Amino acid sequence: MSVNVNLDDNLVVGFVRKTHGLSGEFVVESASGEYEHIAKLKEVTLRLNEAEKQFTVEYCKMAASTLYMKLQGVNTPEDAKKLNGWNISVPRKFAKPLQKDEWYIADLVKCKLVYFEDCEVLDNAECSKDKNQNGENEKGLARNLAPIEIGSITDVLEGGAGDLLEVSLSESCKILSENVKKNSSGKPRKVLIPFNNEHIGKVDMNARTIQLMHLWILE
Repeated sequence: MSVNVNLDDNLVVGFVRKTHGLSGEFVVESASGEYEHIAKLKEVTLRLNEAEKQFTVEYCKMAASTLYMKLQGVNTPEDAKKLNGWNISVPRKFAKPLQKDEWYIADLVKCKLVYFEDCEVLDNAECSKDKNQNGENEKGLARNLAPIEIGSITDVLEGGAGDLLEVSLSESCKILSENVKKNSSGKPRKVLIPFNNEHIGKVDMNARTIQLMHLWILE
Protein backbone atom coordinates (compact mmCIF):
# COMPACT_ATOMS: atom_id res chain seq x y z
CA MET A 1 0.00 0.00 0.00
CA SER A 2 1.20 3.51 -0.77
CA VAL A 3 0.42 6.69 1.13
CA ASN A 4 0.95 10.37 0.54
CA VAL A 5 2.09 12.19 -2.57
CA ASN A 6 5.63 12.90 -3.64
CA LEU A 7 7.01 16.43 -3.50
CA ASP A 8 10.83 16.84 -3.06
CA ASP A 9 11.89 16.48 0.61
CA ASN A 10 8.41 17.08 2.00
CA LEU A 11 5.39 14.82 1.84
CA VAL A 12 1.93 15.95 0.87
CA VAL A 13 -0.44 14.94 3.66
CA GLY A 14 -3.61 16.58 2.39
CA PHE A 15 -5.38 19.05 0.16
CA VAL A 16 -7.31 22.26 0.81
CA ARG A 17 -10.96 21.87 -0.16
CA LYS A 18 -14.10 23.97 0.29
CA THR A 19 -14.42 26.80 2.79
CA HIS A 20 -16.35 26.46 6.04
CA GLY A 21 -17.96 29.21 8.06
CA LEU A 22 -16.97 32.87 8.12
CA SER A 23 -13.62 32.80 9.90
CA GLY A 24 -11.42 31.40 7.10
CA GLU A 25 -11.70 27.71 7.97
CA PHE A 26 -11.50 25.15 5.17
CA VAL A 27 -12.07 21.43 4.80
CA VAL A 28 -8.97 19.21 4.58
CA GLU A 29 -8.90 16.09 2.43
CA SER A 30 -6.29 13.63 3.67
CA ALA A 31 -3.92 12.10 1.12
CA SER A 32 -3.79 8.86 3.11
CA GLY A 33 -7.38 8.69 4.31
CA GLU A 34 -6.32 9.25 7.93
CA TYR A 35 -6.54 12.54 9.81
CA GLU A 36 -5.01 12.16 13.26
CA HIS A 37 -1.51 13.21 12.13
CA ILE A 38 -2.89 16.23 10.27
CA ALA A 39 -4.89 17.42 13.27
CA LYS A 40 -1.63 17.63 15.28
CA LEU A 41 0.21 19.90 12.83
CA LYS A 42 1.49 23.25 14.06
CA GLU A 43 2.98 24.52 10.79
CA VAL A 44 2.30 23.66 7.15
CA THR A 45 3.53 24.55 3.70
CA LEU A 46 0.88 25.09 1.02
CA ARG A 47 1.93 24.58 -2.57
CA LEU A 48 0.31 24.90 -5.96
CA ASN A 49 2.53 24.39 -9.01
CA GLU A 50 5.52 26.67 -8.38
CA ALA A 51 3.84 28.80 -5.70
CA GLU A 52 4.59 28.14 -2.03
CA LYS A 53 3.29 29.66 1.20
CA GLN A 54 4.23 28.97 4.82
CA PHE A 55 1.52 29.09 7.52
CA THR A 56 1.13 28.57 11.23
CA VAL A 57 -1.87 26.38 12.06
CA GLU A 58 -4.21 28.26 14.37
CA TYR A 59 -6.30 25.16 15.06
CA CYS A 60 -7.80 22.00 13.61
CA LYS A 61 -11.07 20.39 14.60
CA MET A 62 -12.92 17.23 13.65
CA ALA A 63 -16.69 17.19 13.20
CA ALA A 64 -18.66 14.27 11.77
CA SER A 65 -15.49 12.69 10.30
CA THR A 66 -14.54 15.97 8.56
CA LEU A 67 -11.38 17.88 9.46
CA TYR A 68 -11.49 21.67 9.44
CA MET A 69 -8.28 23.73 9.52
CA LYS A 70 -7.74 27.39 10.37
CA LEU A 71 -4.48 29.08 9.40
CA GLN A 72 -3.13 32.30 10.86
CA GLY A 73 -3.66 35.13 8.40
CA VAL A 74 -6.51 33.37 6.60
CA ASN A 75 -9.46 35.11 8.21
CA THR A 76 -12.30 35.22 5.69
CA PRO A 77 -14.07 32.79 3.35
CA GLU A 78 -12.56 34.75 0.47
CA ASP A 79 -9.04 34.18 1.82
CA ALA A 80 -9.69 30.46 2.26
CA LYS A 81 -11.27 30.13 -1.19
CA LYS A 82 -8.05 31.37 -2.81
CA LEU A 83 -6.26 28.33 -1.34
CA ASN A 84 -8.73 25.76 -2.67
CA GLY A 85 -6.86 22.92 -4.35
CA TRP A 86 -3.47 23.67 -2.79
CA ASN A 87 -1.36 20.80 -1.41
CA ILE A 88 -0.63 20.67 2.31
CA SER A 89 2.93 19.43 2.76
CA VAL A 90 5.08 18.80 5.83
CA PRO A 91 8.47 17.30 6.67
CA ARG A 92 8.50 13.51 6.57
CA LYS A 93 8.54 13.13 10.37
CA PHE A 94 5.09 14.72 10.60
CA ALA A 95 3.47 12.55 7.93
CA LYS A 96 1.36 9.48 8.59
CA PRO A 97 3.52 6.79 10.25
CA LEU A 98 4.06 3.83 7.97
CA GLN A 99 2.71 0.40 8.83
CA LYS A 100 4.04 -2.91 7.52
CA ASP A 101 3.93 -3.13 3.72
CA GLU A 102 3.28 0.59 3.34
CA TRP A 103 5.50 3.05 1.49
CA TYR A 104 5.39 6.73 0.71
CA ILE A 105 4.74 7.51 -2.94
CA ALA A 106 7.65 9.95 -2.73
CA ASP A 107 9.92 6.95 -2.18
CA LEU A 108 8.28 4.61 -4.68
CA VAL A 109 8.70 7.02 -7.59
CA LYS A 110 12.46 7.04 -6.97
CA CYS A 111 12.64 3.29 -7.59
CA LYS A 112 13.52 1.14 -10.58
CA LEU A 113 11.37 -1.80 -11.62
CA VAL A 114 13.60 -4.89 -11.82
CA TYR A 115 13.19 -8.52 -12.80
CA PHE A 116 15.08 -11.72 -12.02
CA GLU A 117 15.10 -14.13 -14.96
CA ASP A 118 14.58 -17.17 -12.72
CA CYS A 119 11.39 -15.76 -11.23
CA GLU A 120 9.04 -17.49 -13.64
CA VAL A 121 10.04 -20.94 -12.30
CA LEU A 122 9.28 -19.93 -8.72
CA ASP A 123 6.02 -19.13 -7.07
CA ASN A 124 5.46 -15.66 -5.64
CA ALA A 125 6.33 -16.59 -2.08
CA GLU A 126 9.62 -18.25 -3.04
CA CYS A 127 10.69 -15.58 -5.50
CA SER A 128 10.21 -12.71 -3.09
CA LYS A 129 12.15 -14.30 -0.24
CA ASP A 130 15.62 -13.12 0.64
CA LYS A 131 18.29 -15.61 -0.33
CA ASN A 132 19.95 -17.58 2.44
CA GLN A 133 23.64 -17.61 3.28
CA ASN A 134 24.36 -19.92 0.34
CA GLY A 135 22.67 -17.59 -2.12
CA GLU A 136 19.84 -20.04 -2.67
CA ASN A 137 16.14 -20.11 -1.95
CA GLU A 138 14.41 -23.00 -0.18
CA LYS A 139 14.07 -24.95 -3.44
CA GLY A 140 17.83 -24.76 -3.95
CA LEU A 141 17.66 -22.55 -7.05
CA ALA A 142 20.39 -19.95 -7.32
CA ARG A 143 19.25 -16.39 -6.60
CA ASN A 144 22.55 -14.58 -7.18
CA LEU A 145 21.57 -13.30 -10.62
CA ALA A 146 21.81 -9.54 -11.01
CA PRO A 147 18.41 -7.82 -11.33
CA ILE A 148 17.50 -6.65 -14.83
CA GLU A 149 16.19 -3.10 -14.98
CA ILE A 150 12.80 -3.06 -16.67
CA GLY A 151 11.91 0.60 -16.21
CA SER A 152 11.38 3.47 -13.79
CA ILE A 153 8.41 4.13 -11.52
CA THR A 154 6.96 7.49 -12.60
CA ASP A 155 3.76 7.62 -10.53
CA VAL A 156 1.41 5.68 -8.29
CA LEU A 157 -2.25 5.89 -9.26
CA GLU A 158 -5.43 4.83 -7.53
CA GLY A 159 -7.27 1.98 -9.21
CA GLY A 160 -10.60 0.36 -8.53
CA ALA A 161 -8.98 -2.70 -6.94
CA GLY A 162 -5.93 -0.97 -5.44
CA ASP A 163 -2.91 1.13 -6.31
CA LEU A 164 -1.25 0.95 -9.72
CA LEU A 165 2.43 1.56 -10.46
CA GLU A 166 2.99 3.67 -13.56
CA VAL A 167 6.20 2.46 -15.18
CA SER A 168 8.17 3.98 -18.04
CA LEU A 169 9.83 1.01 -19.74
CA SER A 170 13.57 1.13 -20.36
CA GLU A 171 14.63 1.33 -24.00
CA SER A 172 17.89 -0.43 -23.16
CA CYS A 173 16.26 -3.48 -21.57
CA LYS A 174 17.39 -6.46 -23.66
CA ILE A 175 14.85 -8.99 -22.44
CA LEU A 176 11.90 -6.95 -23.72
CA SER A 177 10.96 -6.87 -27.40
CA GLU A 178 10.85 -3.56 -29.24
CA ASN A 179 7.06 -3.64 -29.62
CA VAL A 180 6.75 -4.05 -25.84
CA LYS A 181 9.22 -1.27 -24.98
CA LYS A 182 7.90 1.29 -27.46
CA ASN A 183 4.51 2.53 -28.55
CA SER A 184 3.32 2.99 -32.13
CA SER A 185 5.12 6.33 -32.39
CA GLY A 186 8.43 4.80 -31.33
CA LYS A 187 8.50 6.40 -27.89
CA PRO A 188 9.02 4.47 -24.63
CA ARG A 189 5.79 2.92 -23.40
CA LYS A 190 4.26 3.51 -20.01
CA VAL A 191 2.40 0.64 -18.43
CA LEU A 192 0.28 0.25 -15.31
CA ILE A 193 1.04 -2.63 -12.96
CA PRO A 194 -1.18 -3.59 -10.00
CA PHE A 195 0.74 -2.97 -6.79
CA ASN A 196 -0.09 -6.29 -5.12
CA ASN A 197 1.61 -9.53 -4.13
CA GLU A 198 0.60 -11.30 -7.33
CA HIS A 199 2.56 -8.96 -9.56
CA ILE A 200 5.10 -7.30 -7.26
CA GLY A 201 7.74 -9.04 -5.14
CA LYS A 202 10.30 -7.40 -2.89
CA VAL A 203 10.29 -3.64 -2.42
CA ASP A 204 13.87 -2.73 -1.48
CA MET A 205 14.11 0.90 -0.40
CA ASN A 206 17.83 0.61 0.28
CA ALA A 207 18.52 -0.46 -3.30
CA ARG A 208 15.65 1.67 -4.66
CA THR A 209 14.23 -1.32 -6.54
CA ILE A 210 10.81 -2.93 -6.88
CA GLN A 211 10.67 -6.51 -8.10
CA LEU A 212 8.38 -7.47 -10.98
CA MET A 213 7.12 -11.04 -10.74
CA HIS A 214 5.93 -11.68 -14.30
CA LEU A 215 6.88 -10.17 -17.67
CA TRP A 216 3.60 -10.99 -19.35
CA ILE A 217 1.82 -8.11 -17.63
CA LEU A 218 3.90 -5.67 -19.70
CA GLU A 219 2.44 -6.86 -22.99
